[in-house]
Amino acid sequence: MVFLQQVNARLQDFVGGPVMIVAIISTGLYLTLRSDFLQVRRFGAVLQETVLGLLKSEKSSKGDISPFQALTTALAATIGTGNIAGVATAITLGGPGAIFWMWVSAFFGMVTKYAEVVLAVHYRQTNPEGAVVGGPMYFLEHGLKMRILAVLFALFGSLAAFGIGNMVQANSVADAMNQAFAIPPLATGLILAAATAVVILGGIRRVAAITAKIVPLMAAFYMIGALVIIVLSIEQVPAAFAAIIGNAFTGRAAVGGFAGATILQAIRFGVARGIFTNEAGLGSASIAHAAARTDHPARQGLWGIFEVFFDTHVVCTITAVTILVTGVWTEGLEGAALTTAAFNQGLPGPGGYIVAIGLVFFSFSTLVAWSFYGEKCFEYLAGSRLVYVYRLVWIPLIPIGAIGGLRAVWALADTLNGLMAVPNLIGLWGLSGIVMGLTRDFFRKR
Repeated sequence: MVFLQQVNARLQDFVGGPVMIVAIISTGLYLTLRSDFLQVRRFGAVLQETVLGLLKSEKSSKGDISPFQALTTALAATIGTGNIAGVATAITLGGPGAIFWMWVSAFFGMVTKYAEVVLAVHYRQTNPEGAVVGGPMYFLEHGLKMRILAVLFALFGSLAAFGIGNMVQANSVADAMNQAFAIPPLATGLILAAATAVVILGGIRRVAAITAKIVPLMAAFYMIGALVIIVLSIEQVPAAFAAIIGNAFTGRAAVGGFAGATILQAIRFGVARGIFTNEAGLGSASIAHAAARTDHPARQGLWGIFEVFFDTHVVCTITAVTILVTGVWTEGLEGAALTTAAFNQGLPGPGGYIVAIGLVFFSFSTLVAWSFYGEKCFEYLAGSRLVYVYRLVWIPLIPIGAIGGLRAVWALADTLNGLMAVPNLIGLWGLSGIVMGLTRDFFRKR
C-alpha cells in the first residue's frame, strides 16, 4: 500500500505539474496557429451553428442523439464542482490573476476541444448493438494506427471515472445536503444511486435526454443567483476585473487570510484549473460528441468550441467575479466553502442554498455523464455485451463515495484522469492534418 501511495504521489506530481500543463497548452497553441485562430475567425459560425442554430432542422447523418444533447451531455461532465470549487481554489492559490490565465488556457482549449470532437466524429464506429461509438480510443486506433495508445486511454478513462465522475461527485452532493438540510450522507447516497441507475440503465439516449433538461436549468439557476449578486455590487465590478488583469502580471501581496501569490503561481493554478474545468486536452467530452447526429465532423466540432467558451469564459468568470466583488477571498477560505461564503455575503439567507442546490445538480449531472464516458471506455476494452458489468459496479460505489469511503481510490482515479491526456494529445498532434483538411472542406461547402 505504501509503495502504491508513493507511485501515485509521483504520478500526481506529473499530472498536475508543469510538464503536463505545457504539453496541453502547447497543443492548443499549435492547433490555434495551424488553424489561423479558428476560434476567433469563425466564432460567428460557432454561434450560428450552436445558440442561433437550435431552431434549425438537423442535418442528419448517423448518430444517436442531437448535437444539442451531445453538448449538454459534455457540459454535464464539465460544468460541475470545478466551476464552483475549482474557481475558488484557483483564486485562493494563485490570486485573482489566476482567472486571467484560466481564460488564456480556455482560449487555446477551444481549438483543442474542436479537434477532439472532429476526430471523434470522423473516426466513430457502430457497435454490434447498432449504437454509434467514438472518442480518442477510436481515432487513436483507426486514425493514428496505434492501438496501444487507444487501449491506454480506454483503461485510464474507465478507471478514472470511478473517482472524478462517481465517488467525488457523490461526496460533494452528500456534503452539500448535509450542511444545508441536515440529511445523512448515506441517505443521500442511496437516493443518488437509485436516481443514477434509472438514468444510466437507459443508455445514451436517456442520459442525453436528462442532461438536455438538467444542464440548461441548473446553469440558469446558478448563474441568475450569481448575476443578482454582481448587479447588487456593480460598483465593485470594475475593480474585480482590474484585479484579475493586473494581478495576472504583477502577483498579489498578502492581504488578510490570503497568503499572497506570485506571477508564476497565478499562471500555474489558473492554467491548471482551466484545463481540468473544461477538460480540453483530456479527450473525454469527445466521447459524447461522437454520438451526435451530424452531417460533417467540423459542424459538431463547433459545438466543442462553444462548450469550452460557455464553461470557462462564462460560468467560471461569473463565479470568479462573484467571489471578488463580495471581498470574501481574503478570509482564508477555499474551495466550495469560499464560493458559499461569497453567495451568503451577496445574498444573505438564500445565497448558501443556491450554492448547495447548484452543487447537487452539477454533481449529479457530472455523475451521469461520466458514467457514460467510463462505460464507453470499458466497452472498447471488453466489448458491448459486458457493459452491464460496468454499470453494476458503478451504482454501488455511489453511496460508498457519499459517506467518504475509499478515498485512496479517489486519489488514484484522479491521477488516471490526468493521464488520459497523454495518448489523447499524441493523437491530436499526429492527426492535426486530418482536422485541418476536414475544416477546410466544411467551410468550403458551408
